[in-house]
Amino acid sequence: MPVRDIITDPETLTMTLIADVDAPVDRLWRAFTDPRQLERFWGPPGWPATFTEFDFTVGGRAHYHMTSPQGEASYGAWEFVRIDEGTGFEALDSFVDADGTVFEGFPAMRMVFTFEATVTGSTLRNVTYFDSHEALEQVVAMGAVEGSRLAMGQLDAVLHDLREYAQGKGTRTELLDDTHVRITRLVEGARELVWRAHHEPELLRRWMLGPDGWSMIECEVGDTYRYVWQQGDDESTRFGFEGETVLSEAPRRAVTTERMIGTEGPATLNDLQLYEEDGATLLTLVVEYPDKDTRDAILATGMTDGIEASYARLEDVIA
Repeated sequence: MPVRDIITDPETLTMTLIADVDAPVDRLWRAFTDPRQLERFWGPPGWPATFTEFDFTVGGRAHYHMTSPQGEASYGAWEFVRIDEGTGFEALDSFVDADGTVFEGFPAMRMVFTFEATVTGSTLRNVTYFDSHEALEQVVAMGAVEGSRLAMGQLDAVLHDLREYAQGKGTRTELLDDTHVRITRLVEGARELVWRAHHEPELLRRWMLGPDGWSMIECEVGDTYRYVWQQGDDESTRFGFEGETVLSEAPRRAVTTERMIGTEGPATLNDLQLYEEDGATLLTLVVEYPDKDTRDAILATGMTDGIEASYARLEDVIA
């Protein structure tokens, strides 16, 4: 995670985020001024951003929305008021509706981004100015501090070539908070093929198997799904999962619920996102658990090892 600190100051009515990255200033600049790169990290995990307009000129505007796993959209707009080529820019940030109309009663903010070179790379300093103490408190109460920390925590994957960032590192599991886990894996192959492998039964049966010796004996996909596995011929080992599709944006994102068949416990929410670069696809799965105990119990089963065995087969299927 690149974030060094986030400071809220009620006297100066500011929130300051400082992040250190092992990439040069020009690379950090491009990440914040190219909408296709910016949308990969501007929204926190589970709320990815989509920029529908980005006129990076003084007086120009940018429009974006962040979409929750349930499909709920939150809209925002920037007006660029100062651009210091290569080193920083300033923008007015507003909460807007789907048509771009500013919401009354929501705070407007002035954001100043500064990019500075360091011995090991560069530093991002983002100072957000508020016009009242109430506005600062309102944004903090909306989760801006933790949301910003999680969002900027995705910068590393953007600033480096995908293969440099993830190749050979297998499946990585990160604890985001008490109820959220992020799983990442680089898959050599086009995003379209990775998407198909997650949604076509004949392909799913070839790779989504966990450790060696297991087979998928039931595979139903669609608005609802059902997967059942068995180890060898031993029917006593049979188990499975079922759920429903909450959001589908092929071939970019799919959000599903998941519950073990035959149990009454609460379901998890699985948010799968795919990003392709130079023929490789970064697979990111954010899992939302009902509580910390459930999260810890599932992780303790060796889930990551089973997932890695499946993803290794997935690469073979894609190849």
